[in-house]
Amino acid sequence: MHTKSILFISICVATLMLYYIIYVTAAIYGYSKSKDPHSADAAVILGAAAWHDRPSPVFRERINHGIWLYKQGYVKKLIFTGGKSINAPFSESSVAQKYAIAQMIPAEDIYIEEYSRTTYENILYAADIIKRYNFKTVILVSDPFHLKRAVAMARDNNIQATVYASPTPTTRYQTIKTMIPFLVREVFFYIVYEFETYYFHILMCAVIGLALALSKLRKK
Repeated sequence: MHTKSILFISICVATLMLYYIIYVTAAIYGYSKSKDPHSADAAVILGAAAWHDRPSPVFRERINHGIWLYKQGYVKKLIFTGGKSINAPFSESSVAQKYAIAQMIPAEDIYIEEYSRTTYENILYAADIIKRYNFKTVILVSDPFHLKRAVAMARDNNIQATVYASPTPTTRYQTIKTMIPFLVREVFFYIVYEFETYYFHILMCAVIGLALALSKLRKK
């Protein structure tokens, strides 16, 4: 009875975990298929690597999409995010700013923050700019699979604006070989973020409850 009970509980836990992973994977994939962008006060372009004074291919596509949103009239301002990596001569956001100005975006319509090193910090420092200039609506721009987690972070940081998402239509992650590792990575980081933010205490209670139940079974 004891062994069967442990096996049953283990199967239930494993099934729930598998279901949750499948649900998150489907949600991230579905979110990557966002439709036409909304109009908004500004676009927040999430940072990525800069190679000296040039954006990396991933970052360039994010910047290009932000520029497209601006030139098509969807947004009036661009907010570039991203600080310096170790030994980097320029911040990601300043590289993006230079790139956008070269594409005929007026400097006065560009805002940058140069402190963030992670997606969470991208959102955090962008929120300061959004609040400072009283933007009411913003569009988050990033790679398709990255947006679900980014929007969750924007929601949890209480950004004082309505947040929309617009995935880059062009991305390096287009083939199965490149898509799957990036999707798996995002599923992992999204689950970690959700557990850290919402489910950690629930998980701890469940573990304690399970331990108590097993303890009672052993006594029997």
